[in-house]
Amino acid sequence: MRFLGNIEAKIDTKGRAFLPATFRKILSANGEETLVVRKDVFQSCLILYPESTWIEQIDLLRSRLNRWDAQQQQLFRQFISDAEQVSLDSNGRFLISKRHIQATNLKQSIRFLGMGDNIEIWNNEEYDKQMLPQEKFSKGLQDIMSSGNDKKGEVQSRYSETTDMEKE
Repeated sequence: MRFLGNIEAKIDTKGRAFLPATFRKILSANGEETLVVRKDVFQSCLILYPESTWIEQIDLLRSRLNRWDAQQQQLFRQFISDAEQVSLDSNGRFLISKRHIQATNLKQSIRFLGMGDNIEIWNNEEYDKQMLPQEKFSKGLQDIMSSGNDKKGEVQSRYSETTDMEKE
């Protein structure tokens, strides 16, 4: 599954949103009926995972954690506890929980972003603030794409230092 798109939408007063038709078609074509939603670990947005993708993510995380390490078990617990299963109704709507709406400051106007194997849901205003200026975006992409794989960490580190310095 590959979700692609940047689609504005609305949340109704009950916290329901229509999943864009382009994303519903991809889910349907792949036999997916259930989605999992959780707050993103790094950004103030929600992530919608098709259930099969969520299971892959959980399996990957679990494979990297030691069940007998208390701190790692707590990380896993916290990651899992923020997730909720959601299903689409016959109209293609799903309910976003109040705690997720509050945690990500979602307002009536939202934005769905297709991110390959998942979909992000953003407050429209927050999304605009998170986007890089065009020059920084193109420079960062150029640095990443023009370097070899062996320099991946070096480029990421250099890019992080640049963005951190500009924040100060």
